[in-house]
Amino acid sequence: MTAAPQGPGFSTTVEALRLREWLLGPGQATLVIDQFSADDFHLVVDDRADVHVNSKDGRFYLGWFPLGRPGTDGEGWKIAVTGTAKVRGYQMSFDTETPADVVAAAVAHVLETSQQL
Repeated sequence: MTAAPQGPGFSTTVEALRLREWLLGPGQATLVIDQFSADDFHLVVDDRADVHVNSKDGRFYLGWFPLGRPGTDGEGWKIAVTGTAKVRGYQMSFDTETPADVVAAAVAHVLETSQQL
């Protein structure tokens, strides 16, 4: 069924307006953390139970802050890749309620696109 607009606007279908179910809630952090091997990464759990993962070359960092990163407004995940002399690095953050599946996908892509020298 298509609903035609009476004046300025747009038309759509009833199916397009149906509600969707979205992935919500933090999920299991192990989906992210389990992507790192001891051969290439250092993992540290601090006294707040925050988890820090660093590449052995020091250019990649992942932090998981289940209760929120101190000094931020609910930052739960931090990913940073240090740049080079010619190309800037980057960083991204996700809040504590971002599903671990979403963070895991971002981490997987970062790791897939890295190259060993």
